[in-house]
Amino acid sequence: MSQADKILQQMQNNPLDWRIESLKTVAGAYNIEWRQRGTSHVVFVRADGRTLPVPAHRPIKPVYIKKFVDFVME
Repeated sequence: MSQADKILQQMQNNPLDWRIESLKTVAGAYNIEWRQRGTSHVVFVRADGRTLPVPAHRPIKPVYIKKFVDFVME
């Protein structure tokens, strides 16, 4: 099990107190691109074109972590 898989598992179990760097690590392992062009949000982009904007403020609210886990698992 890779580091990204462990992080994703922990996000599923406890969606509290995550930083944007952890989401970027998981995204990189699952071939999901991300961009942040001087804004307060990081936009994750899958190969099929779907996007998920996540506020980069910390800690990230649990609702965004849950959406991110679903976004990666689909």
